Formats: sequence, C-alpha cells, structure tokens
Amino acid sequence: MEVLLAAAAQVFADRGYDAATTTEIAAAAQSSIGSLYQFFPTKEKIAQAVIGQQAQDLAQQLDAIAEASPGWDVPELSRRLVQALIEFRGRHPSFARLIDTPGVPAELVIGVRQSMRLQLARILAPHAPGLGKARLAAVAAAVQQVMKSAVALNADPAFDSAAAAKAALQELRDMLTAYLQSTLS
Repeated sequence: MEVLLAAAAQVFADRGYDAATTTEIAAAAQSSIGSLYQFFPTKEKIAQAVIGQQAQDLAQQLDAIAEASPGWDVPELSRRLVQALIEFRGRHPSFARLIDTPGVPAELVIGVRQSMRLQLARILAPHAPGLGKARLAAVAAAVQQVMKSAVALNADPAFDSAAAAKAALQELRDMLTAYLQSTLS
C-alpha cells in the first residue's frame, strides 16, 4: 500500500488530480490495476489517502513547532513557520496539486485547512496571551496564507537567479515578522 501511495503522490505531483489516471498510478507502482483497486476503488479514494498521509506529516511537523516555539521570539517563529511549510511542500509536491484542485472532496480539503489553522493558533497562542480566540483564529488564517505564498514564491520559475528568489522570500518573512510583531504584542 505504501508503494501505491508513493506512486500516486508522484503521479498527482506530475500530472495533477484531473489528468492522473489509476492506470498510470498502478504502472508507476509497478503493480496491476487490480491490486490498486483492491486497496483504493477510485481515484478519489487514492487522493484522500495521499492527502491524509501528507496532512499527518504536516501535523507532526507543526506539533513539533508548537512544542518548541514558546521560547522563540517573533522573528524566529516567523522564520521557522515559513521554512517548515517550504520544506513540507518540498517533500510532498503533490499536496498543493491535490489540496488546491477541484475534484478532491471539499470536506477533506476543508478539514485539512481547519486542522492546520487550529495548529497555527496553538503555536501563536503563547506569544499572544491577550488575543481572544476569534482574533487568534483570524491571525492563524492570515499566517496560513502567508506561508502558502512563501511556498509559491519559493517555487516561482520567473526568478532569474536563486539569489533573487532568496531575497524575495526574505521580504515575505520580514512581512510576516512585522505582522506578527504588531499583532501579537
């Protein structure tokens, strides 16, 4: 099953959800289509399993940040959050293709996003003890979108050099840091 999920993740990363086929996934796993259907009767079920596995990895990464972050200052927190998502998306290139694509069950996508926002709120809470629950949830959603932008920026092929991409990414980190410093203090 792990081989099938790894193959599916690669096919989804390369082709996207809509263009990927179960035949391609089985071939990439060097498995028969019957074996694939034994575990996953539809492409949707395969996508759900891939997203579930990847979301679990993201949750573990954010849990580790939540444990360590109370001792960090805001610039360190910003740097680690942005870097964590860039590294996560680097390990799981199919995640964005699946989570941002119509056709994948909306309830799954919403659940993953809500879970991530709750974890971000948990990470931010020790840095903003005076922030109410609703405001903390809004800040977590904003941070989630900035982190998503950092991933897109990091992968943007329009940069003419790695140095230019790195400089733009630093600007985004600085923006997140300034936002968090003004919001959390």
